[in-house]
Amino acid sequence: MTGGTQDYVGDPRNDQVLISVNGVLVPRDDAKVSVFDSGFVLGDGVWEGLRLVDGRLAFLDAHLDRLYDGARMLMIDIGLTRAELAARLAACLAANEMQDGVHIRLMVTRGPKRSPYQDPRLSLGQATIVIIPEWKQPRPEMFAKGITLFTVHVRRTGPADQDPKLNSHSKINDILACIQATQAGADEALMLDDRGFVATCNSTHFFIVRDGEVWTSGGGFCLRGITRGAVIAAARSGGIPVFERDFSLFDVYGAQEAFVTGTFAGLTPVASVDGRPLPMLGDADDASGPITRRLRDLYRDLIRQDAAQQERLR
Repeated sequence: MTGGTQDYVGDPRNDQVLISVNGVLVPRDDAKVSVFDSGFVLGDGVWEGLRLVDGRLAFLDAHLDRLYDGARMLMIDIGLTRAELAARLAACLAANEMQDGVHIRLMVTRGPKRSPYQDPRLSLGQATIVIIPEWKQPRPEMFAKGITLFTVHVRRTGPADQDPKLNSHSKINDILACIQATQAGADEALMLDDRGFVATCNSTHFFIVRDGEVWTSGGGFCLRGITRGAVIAAARSGGIPVFERDFSLFDVYGAQEAFVTGTFAGLTPVASVDGRPLPMLGDADDASGPITRRLRDLYRDLIRQDAAQQERLR
């Protein structure tokens, strides 16, 4: 496939989408921030990817928890309460008449600076908040064929370096990993931690299935993934044994199933890792194995349960 796990079916409606820039709705081509903005100059900011499903933002509370936690770590004053930020999201979606099949990138930076230098004291004091909603559906071949992974030399850092739980704008180690995987002909990078255990992928989280059990990394070297957490909860609610543990490529190459998770595509089957094919147990439309399929159904149930607790966005 070599289009990446974020590749999507093109939609001409996105050419006319309205972007929210600090609460002002502007056409896509006119959406701009200053060249002095902290996000552009330094990658100084936090962000979330959200999914609109039947008029509701899936796991909105969990996404806002992560966003505000990240802002507190960076000492960025978002300037809006959670309710105000949720209302701004709703207003942007309503202006675009969006109800379903939409992916949203919510970005918060420290805002413009007096001069392009890293010291936060040079910031002018008001955060930049951008909301980009787009009609996006994953390409069907991602599910029909599965994706390919390549284990890269770029390691995931631990909390002593840059805490991987911080969903910051700066993703240079993930970008370097993605470049290496792309050059190897793979769709995404599989990344190890500094001890050599499997950590995560460059933009998704990684799971394997062995002897009826679902394994994912211990979580110390990966982002606090919302979909990752939901899949773990879904497995537990469905009586599927799931473990957050250290495991190596030895365990990966012998897995019966493997899949990655992310807000955009949910659960996507993995066809091969480092050129070693994994069993493709599905059909022509979905290569997922039986446990991956069961987990996908349970995950969708969780989305519906979460949606039932929300008011429809207007």
